[in-house]
Amino acid sequence: MSLTKQLALFLDVVQQGSFTKAATLHDMDNSLLSKQIKKLETELGVQLLNRSTRSFSLTSAGEEILEQTQNLMETLTQIQNIADSYQSEPKGIIRISSAIYFGQQYLQPVIAKFMTLYPNVKVTLSLDDKRTDIISDHFDVAFRVGKLAESNLIAKKIAKTHFAIVASESFIEQHGMPQTPEELIQLPAVIYSNGNVSLDQMCLTEAPHGEQYKMYKMRGNYKVSDVRTLIEAVKSGLGYSLIDLFNLDEPITQSQLVPLLTNHGLSTVDTGIYAVYPHRKQTLLVSEFIKAVQEHIGTPPFWLDHMPGYKNMYK
Repeated sequence: MSLTKQLALFLDVVQQGSFTKAATLHDMDNSLLSKQIKKLETELGVQLLNRSTRSFSLTSAGEEILEQTQNLMETLTQIQNIADSYQSEPKGIIRISSAIYFGQQYLQPVIAKFMTLYPNVKVTLSLDDKRTDIISDHFDVAFRVGKLAESNLIAKKIAKTHFAIVASESFIEQHGMPQTPEELIQLPAVIYSNGNVSLDQMCLTEAPHGEQYKMYKMRGNYKVSDVRTLIEAVKSGLGYSLIDLFNLDEPITQSQLVPLLTNHGLSTVDTGIYAVYPHRKQTLLVSEFIKAVQEHIGTPPFWLDHMPGYKNMYK
C-alpha cells in the first residue's frame, strides 16, 4: 500500500475517532487497518497514536503529521477537481447524502436518468434523516432541507421552502375549521421530530394578512420521524400538521387534505432546500448532478401545483 493511501487511512481513523468506523468506511478488516497504521509508523520512524484497549490519542508527531496530511489530501482533491473539469462528460463515483423522503421522492428519479445518460458514473446514495458530516464521511454532495447551520461548507439553494398547515376533511368535520392561530393550537397536532429537529412551532401573523408575527407552539400526542408516516397520520385524522409542500406526492385535493389559516402569513425565513458540498470548485460530475436535480424539480418547483392557488396563500 502506498504512503499516500496509508496517510489517508490515518486521517480517517482520527476523523472517525475509531479504527472500526474507519475500517467500515473503507470496507476492510479492522486488523488489516491497524497493521497498515503500524506499517506507516514504521516507515516514518515515529509513533503517531498512543493506543489503549478502547481509545487512542495523537502523539506530538501525530498531531503535526495529521495537519500536513489534511493539507496533502486537500491538494490531491484540488488536483483531481482540475482534471475532472477538463472532462467532456461526467464519470467516476459520486457519493450523495440526503434525508430519506427527499432522496426517495426526488433524487432517485434523477439518479436513474443520470446513470442511463452517463454509464461511466457510479453512485452511492445514503439516506438518513439525521445530518451527516459530509467531510469526515466522504460525501461529495448532500441535499438538506430547512435552515443551514453555519459551517465551512459551500451551499447552493435549489428551491425555496413552501410551508402549509394541513388537516384532513374528517379532522375538520370533528373539530371544526379553526379561524385563528389561538384556536388552531388548541387542537391536536402531528409533529415531525427526529433527533434535534422538532417542527413543533409555527411563526404566523397574529391577524389575517397582518404584519406582526408570533411564534405558536403546537400540541400533539403523536410525534413521528418519518415524513410519509406523518402525512398518513394527518390523512387519518390524528391531527393537523405543518408541512413543506415537497412532502406531498399528489395534489392536495386527491389527498383529502385541507389547508388551514391560509389568510395568515406563515414565515419561511432562512429556510430552503440546498445542495451542500465541501469545495467551492465542484467536479464536473457533482455540478452536472446538482444541475440535473434542479431541472427535475423546476423553478418554481413542480410541487407547488399540488396546492392550487398557493401563491395567494399565507401572506
